[in-house]
Amino acid sequence: MCWTSGGGGTRRRHILGNIEAIAEEIRALLDETNQVREAALRLSREVIRLSANSIRASHREHYEDACALKSEAKSKVEETKQKLRDKPEIYYTGYVQDAQKEYAESELTYAIVREMALPRHDELGVEAAAYLNGLAEAVGESRRHVLDVLRHGDLDRAERILNIMDEVYYALITFDYPDAVTQGLRRQTDMVRGVLERTRGDITILQQQRKLENAIEAATERFGNGPDTRDPQEGD
Repeated sequence: MCWTSGGGGTRRRHILGNIEAIAEEIRALLDETNQVREAALRLSREVIRLSANSIRASHREHYEDACALKSEAKSKVEETKQKLRDKPEIYYTGYVQDAQKEYAESELTYAIVREMALPRHDELGVEAAAYLNGLAEAVGESRRHVLDVLRHGDLDRAERILNIMDEVYYALITFDYPDAVTQGLRRQTDMVRGVLERTRGDITILQQQRKLENAIEAATERFGNGPDTRDPQEGD
């Protein structure tokens, strides 16, 4: 843009007025952005809280409560997306994506421990990277549930959940992209491998223990209280 020269005083007043107008326009934009940011931060905190409570309810097998909590979290995720529709610089910040990850984790943990088909990321309304990281963390939460199941002696169910966890891991390792794209998924996948190894070890120990108990029980039934060592003449 080119300007024509004019009187000194008039030109100075024009420049000052121009600067003030630009500053006020930008201030109004930043005020609006800051208000949206504060709202998004509040909603993200609520999503994280609701998701954590939903996961806790799933572990306790309070499934109706878990569903209600994750449904409420989903509505907050959608509300956040609507508020940030024209604010991508805030939408893609860490806390918004973290909230989506936590919500995805609550949905996926619920599905795994209930041995259900996993929902897709577009069904949940979350970004792909947030979904994958939530899926990885859901495996960690599923280990906790497997341990609870083992304490109740349900080895078959524990093995079924472990099989689902295995399939999740095999899917995750196929995403060989830079961390900037997947938000650190490679590190999460390494964590999942360790979780699987420990969980498989816990189940193997219980399997061996159960085999030993069955062998002892079978031997006890076979031999009763042991051979009769009394002198035959004692009964006369």
